[in-house]
Amino acid sequence: MDTPAISVLLIAPSAEIVGGQTVQAAHLMKVLSEMPGQKMTFFPINPKPPKPLLWVRKIPFVRTTLNAILYHSELLFTARKHDVLHIFTAGLHSYTLWTIPALLYGKLYGKKLIVHYHDGRAEEHLTKWRTAIPTLRWAHRIIAPSGFLVDVFAKYGIQSQSIFNIIDCHNFVYRKRRALKPVFMTNRALEPLYNVECILRAFKIIESKYPAASLTIAHDGVSRPALEKLAQELELKNARFIGKVPHDKIAALYNDADIYLTTPNIDCMPGSLLECFASGLPVVATNAGGIPYIAKDRYSALLVPLNDHQALAARSLELLENPDLVEDLTANGLAETKRYGSKPVGEQWSALYHELTMSK
Repeated sequence: MDTPAISVLLIAPSAEIVGGQTVQAAHLMKVLSEMPGQKMTFFPINPKPPKPLLWVRKIPFVRTTLNAILYHSELLFTARKHDVLHIFTAGLHSYTLWTIPALLYGKLYGKKLIVHYHDGRAEEHLTKWRTAIPTLRWAHRIIAPSGFLVDVFAKYGIQSQSIFNIIDCHNFVYRKRRALKPVFMTNRALEPLYNVECILRAFKIIESKYPAASLTIAHDGVSRPALEKLAQELELKNARFIGKVPHDKIAALYNDADIYLTTPNIDCMPGSLLECFASGLPVVATNAGGIPYIAKDRYSALLVPLNDHQALAARSLELLENPDLVEDLTANGLAETKRYGSKPVGEQWSALYHELTMSK
C-alpha cells in the first residue's frame, strides 16, 4: 500500500509582492509539486480581497487591516487541513504580523512547523524584539538559506540549518563576457538597507572616466524620490530609474548589462547574485551579511567594504580594464550555481518534510 503524500501548506508572499521570498516560494512550489511524496498548497500572506473590496488596496492603513482580517480568517480555516506548515518569513514587523499567527495556529492544530527565515536583520530581530526567540522555539525546524543566518542564530542558542535558495539557470541566458562595456545595472529594492545611494556616488566617479557609461536602476521603494534627487544633484548623465520589473523580465536586463552593482548594508542570501552568476554578469558587491557566504572575493565576485563608494568605483573600473579577471570571475560564478540547483535543494526539502512527519 502506497504511503499517502504529506500535505504541506507553503505560506509566503504572492507574486504581487516583488522580492526574493516571492521568487523562492514560486521556485519551491514548482519543484516540490513535481516531486513525489508531498502535496503542496500555496497560501499567500497577502490574500486577494473579493472584487467589491479591491478598491481598499489603494488606502494604506485600511489595506493592511483588511489583509490581516483575510489572512487570519483564511489561515485559521486552512491550516488544520495540512500536515506541515512551511512558513516563509522576514524579521521584525513582518514576522510579528504574519509568522507568529501562523505558528500559533499550527500549534493549536498540532501541526509540524517550519520557519524559513529570509532576513539579514536577524540579529536586530533577536535582540530588540522580545517575541522573537520564544516564538522561534515553537518551530520544529528553523531553516535559513545561508550559513550566515545559521551562525547568527547559534549566537543566541537557537538551532537552525541551511538549505540553499534555488537558482533555475534555465531562466537565464549565460553570455560569455571578457572585454566589457561600461553598462551597469542594479535591481535591489529602493530601500535604505540596500544603500543604492552608494551606487550613485560610485557611478559619478565612473562617469568621470567613462562619459558614455550607463546605469539602470530597476525596482521601486520608499527611497526612490531621494535617490532620484541625489542623481540630479550629482549631475549623473546616464542613470535611469525604470521602476518595478517583473521577475520574468529580469533576465533581459542582466543580458543587456556588463557589470552588476549591489551595495546593501544588511543582507542574507541575495538571489540576484546567483542570477548574475547564471547570466555571466560580473558582480561588484559589499561584503554585507551573507554575501561572502555565496560570493568569494576575487574568485566569483569583487567585494568591497560597506558604504565605500570609492572602492566600488575602483573595483568597477578594474573590471573594465582587466578582461582576464572578468573571464575568471564569470566562469567561477557559473560553476557555483550548480550548488543551488532545483534537484538537490528540492530533495533536501522533501527529506525534511518526511523526517518531521515521521517523528512524534
